[in-house]
Amino acid sequence: MKQDSELNPELKKVAREGGTEQPFSGKYWNKHTVGMYKCAICGTELFSSDTKFDSGTGWPSFTDPSNLEHIELAEDGNRTEVKCKTCGAHLGHVFDDGPADKGGKRYCINLVCLELEEK
Repeated sequence: MKQDSELNPELKKVAREGGTEQPFSGKYWNKHTVGMYKCAICGTELFSSDTKFDSGTGWPSFTDPSNLEHIELAEDGNRTEVKCKTCGAHLGHVFDDGPADKGGKRYCINLVCLELEEK
């Protein structure tokens, strides 16, 4: 697990301070490689590329986490925040406007908080 002193300024701003990266700027926003997206701080498996889709928002969206026990949901005003359950990193938010045939959820995640382990 990375210590806060090891985090680059953007990752620290998003993961530790609840910020948001700029849309269409993340290193994986237009990447379609097969693999597992892990927490950039602690390495916990969070989202499979099998559930990634382009929502048109500029941030990658996922229909489901790889394991519900790896994330924590918390009310954040009128939204639901998604956090890594292992290290508490703010990842993004979940919305109810995802694909209906996949459960209707859209996990909108900041890419700076993810590392892709390609298969």
